[in-house]
Amino acid sequence: MRHWIAVLSLATLVGCTTPGSPIPDDPYYAPVYPELPPTQVVNTGSIFQDAYANELYSDIKAHRVGDVITVELVEATKAKKSATNEMKKDNAMSLDPISAAGSPVTINGKTLDLNYKEKLDLSKEADADQSNSLNGSISVNVLQVLANGNLVIRGEKWITINDGEEYIRLTGLIRPRDIKPDNTVESTRVANARIQYSGTGTFAESQKTGWLAAFFNGPLWPF
Repeated sequence: MRHWIAVLSLATLVGCTTPGSPIPDDPYYAPVYPELPPTQVVNTGSIFQDAYANELYSDIKAHRVGDVITVELVEATKAKKSATNEMKKDNAMSLDPISAAGSPVTINGKTLDLNYKEKLDLSKEADADQSNSLNGSISVNVLQVLANGNLVIRGEKWITINDGEEYIRLTGLIRPRDIKPDNTVESTRVANARIQYSGTGTFAESQKTGWLAAFFNGPLWPF
């Protein structure tokens, strides 16, 4: 009895903890804070100080490590595939009645002749259609500025809804010229993009296939 209790407890523990499950505040997606050199502000009595003048006239578009930029998710994919195979084959053979000495050869009053005809018609057709779309936005950090000026970006967003959480993660590479004046860039302009959108919790777990059903539907099931 104790043996079965231990086995059930272990199965429950394994089912509840999935290795590699996403977690909030993952260090890999932690925000990047720029290290600014200390500056000494001298009060000259003027209304516009140097520290604020740079912010008034500087470009708001992200261009430094630690800057924030908003990525507009406008992903849409559609794939369609169709295949048609046809195979036809006709075979026919006939043999006229056999005759000897000018008279047909018969067996039990029936002439000896042969007629054979074969026809094969095989047709197969397959169609596959799939489409996906993702719309929204996520603000990410500039992780690195490359030598050519391109920006490496990375970030995540977590949303808690009822008993579960939804998250969006994005990494990629963008060009400064693709950044709009309002400091946004479309996800279709992100090179080498890695976009993850999923969820955790009770609702997300209910969408997954159980291990027993996965076994019967998997390649290991021989039937």
